[in-house]
Amino acid sequence: MNFDALLQNHVLWTGIAGWLLASLLKTPVERIRKHHWNWALFFTTGGMPSSHSCLVTSTAMAVGLHTGFGTPVFAVAFVLAAVVVYDATGVRRQAGIQARKINILVEELLKGHPINEKHLLEALGHTPLEALGGVLLGLAVAVGLWFWWR
Repeated sequence: MNFDALLQNHVLWTGIAGWLLASLLKTPVERIRKHHWNWALFFTTGGMPSSHSCLVTSTAMAVGLHTGFGTPVFAVAFVLAAVVVYDATGVRRQAGIQARKINILVEELLKGHPINEKHLLEALGHTPLEALGGVLLGLAVAVGLWFWWR
């Protein structure tokens, strides 16, 4: 494996930079929106901006900038990004809503009992605004790094 080529892969590093920046922004954005610190947001799903949406958008945009927007590889990157953003705002978000309702049901059923059941993860997906934040951040990261590397 040629590690020098891997280190020079601007598309890969653009995606990683987008994901890292979005993950780092989640905690201060949460502090501003809900007035408390949630340091776990760096390692969990959910939150603003969507790091998954940012990762795939910045990667797809970088592919387009480096190989051209008319190439088959950009088409694949675009479709992959669309599926990930759709999944984040659709299927995963609905699973989180269902988890919240199940947690409420379990709490009501066990009220007054010493049983401590583990809660289901409720922050699985993103609101459309959180996904849009990730998409816009991903585009900005890709374009910014494109000009920086040129």
